Amino acid sequence: MALPTKPEDSAAMDRDTHDEIETQVPILVVGAGPCGLTLANLLGTYGAGVLLVERNPSTVREPRAVSIDDESLRIMQAVGLSDEVLKSIVAGYGSDYLTPSGRCFLTVEPTGRPFGFPRRNAFRQPQLEAQLQVGATRFSTVQTVYGSTLDSYQQDEEGVTARILDGQGNIRRIRCQYLVGCDGAGSDVRRQLGLRLQGESFAQRWLIVDLENSPTNRRNTVVFCDSVRPCIALPGPNQTRRFEFKLHPEEREEDILQSGVVDRLLRDHGAHAESVLIRKVVYTFHARVAPRWCVGRVLLAGDAAHLTPPFAGQGMNSGLRDCSNIGWKLAAVIAGRQSRKILLTYEQERRDHVWRMIQLALRMGRIMSPKSRFRGFVVQSAFRAIGLWPAAKSFFGEMKYKPKPKFDTGFMQPDGFRKNRTLVGRMLVQPLVRMPDGKQLLLDELLGSGFALVGINVPAADVGSASEERAIAQLAPACVAINPPAGGKEILRINVVELNRDFAALDPYRGRILLVRPDRYVAASGTSSGRDSIGAAVTSLVARFNH
Repeated sequence: MALPTKPEDSAAMDRDTHDEIETQVPILVVGAGPCGLTLANLLGTYGAGVLLVERNPSTVREPRAVSIDDESLRIMQAVGLSDEVLKSIVAGYGSDYLTPSGRCFLTVEPTGRPFGFPRRNAFRQPQLEAQLQVGATRFSTVQTVYGSTLDSYQQDEEGVTARILDGQGNIRRIRCQYLVGCDGAGSDVRRQLGLRLQGESFAQRWLIVDLENSPTNRRNTVVFCDSVRPCIALPGPNQTRRFEFKLHPEEREEDILQSGVVDRLLRDHGAHAESVLIRKVVYTFHARVAPRWCVGRVLLAGDAAHLTPPFAGQGMNSGLRDCSNIGWKLAAVIAGRQSRKILLTYEQERRDHVWRMIQLALRMGRIMSPKSRFRGFVVQSAFRAIGLWPAAKSFFGEMKYKPKPKFDTGFMQPDGFRKNRTLVGRMLVQPLVRMPDGKQLLLDELLGSGFALVGINVPAADVGSASEERAIAQLAPACVAINPPAGGKEILRINVVELNRDFAALDPYRGRILLVRPDRYVAASGTSSGRDSIGAAVTSLVARFNH
């Protein structure tokens, strides 16, 4: 697709061999990997205009990220693509951690679906990008251009002017209100802001090998926890498989990439003899974060803002969370529904969670890559011992150690509940609910793409009345009453549902109404009336961001 253009005066057209053509667009997104494509789909869902520019001629062909979690699948649900994505993944796999002798000392195999989807899933990045690319074509407000590169940009009080170099060598000027850099670890957007990633660059190098036609009798990931040669083997869709091997400091890349060496490593770690090698590359892993993610009208997301070691499978997933957070806020600012102040909450809300994910990855890396056989033996023996305690076994097996999606400051109004019990600032659980006609569906299907009021054991009429209060009405929320008291009448615009299974996180909020943001985080809670009402809470929240 050619860049959209508008005519300029003939003098400008004749300026030199490269035509400069002005294009106006609300939001320019640079980088069409999973992060940029997801942001484009979100902005399209919210009705915001966006131009997505990618330097490569098409979506990626080689496998890169291989793990997608339940929060990311919920984002796919938000853009109407979860059913399509679910067709092409291996849903709900776990991990078996092995000693050097091959004994399993820990199995992580979560069965819960607090956010509506399996917690760990294998996927292929080329397929996901293709699905997102097709998904973006549903929106008339979204334009995607491949084979074009960001040359430079300048910002002022009113917007950003970017120079884009297309495949024919033409420089075109794009004028936008906001520029979002989703252009990866070597981000040109970040570089031109003068920002450098801060944190740790590992001396560790890992050989990544991707295979096709590689069947295995193990459904789970296998983690070889060995101080001599740590390795992880991840099964993927359609008999694909990835192996990752830690290299020794003295090993040279050109030597380790030799076919004979790679074949021996694969054979020693259980790869099928008929496997077809499609990619082998050496990576150095990083744990680094940009000092700022929002500078004026320029924002960073995904690997442009932070790099996460792969041991927890959270690099791409963290980037998709960025997109979910910033997408609705940008759309609201562009439409004039929110002030620019709300964009400052993006980094406030996301930075701490990103660091917690990085620390989780580092801890998991230490388990799979002990510094010595003795240290590995101690750690592995400890895991076998605590596995005899049911609560500890559940903690690790159900991945309860994974940092919960939450924030303590940002676009939220504290409700007075204790920090470990409040739902405000937390992602709302997504139970399967039953409609009055008996139909079952996931809660988000009732919430729409904007704000929502969710009453927990509150009469449906009270939820409807709360939605008409001035501060709340401006947000135009969808209304849902979960388990309303018996005898309550269903009224227009209210979906009355009941939980199909127990979600204990909602229990402390019986009798309260939640304001749920478009990204499914709870912004406020309150009763239907009185000093602690949801109307008073939302009035205070909105006032803070309108001045």
